[in-house]
Amino acid sequence: MGQYEARIAWSRGDQPFLDKRYSRAHSWSFDGGATAPGSSSPVSVPVPMSDPSAIDPEEAMIASLSSCHMLWFLAFAANAGLVIDTYVDEAFGKMGKNEQGRSYIAEVTLNPCTSFTGRVPSQEELDALHHQAHDHCEMAHSVRATITTVATIG
Repeated sequence: MGQYEARIAWSRGDQPFLDKRYSRAHSWSFDGGATAPGSSSPVSVPVPMSDPSAIDPEEAMIASLSSCHMLWFLAFAANAGLVIDTYVDEAFGKMGKNEQGRSYIAEVTLNPCTSFTGRVPSQEELDALHHQAHDHCEMAHSVRATITTVATIG
C-alpha cells in the first residue's frame, strides 16, 4: 500500500491570536514539490480571516474525489478503445449534519462532460464506465458522503 505526504504550514506572524481574528491562510506542500495556498472556507470563517482565493479543505475534498474519479474513468475509457479529447467536471458538494449534529460533506455531485474523437459511447456505456470508475476510486471509498455522477458528452 502507498504512503502519501503533505506539509501544512501556518504562521501567526505579528498578528494577535487570542481575539480569534487571526488569518487562517496557510500553505500546502506536497512531496512532488507543488505548493498551494490554503485557508478556511469563507463560508465558515469570514473574510479577511479567510482567504477566498485559497483552497479550503472542503473544496480540496471535492477536487480529490473528482480527480480520482476522472483518473479511473480515463483508464477504463482507454481500455474500451475510446479516445477522449477533454474531460471537465463541475463538481460540487453540500454540507449536512451527522447523527451527532456535526457538519460534514454529506453529498458530492460530479458533473463530468467528456468529448471524444472517433467512436462516441452511448449514454449507457458512458454511465457504465463512470460506475466502474466510482467502484475503483480510493477517495470515494474513504468518505461517507453520497457521491452522484451525472455524466454528459460534450
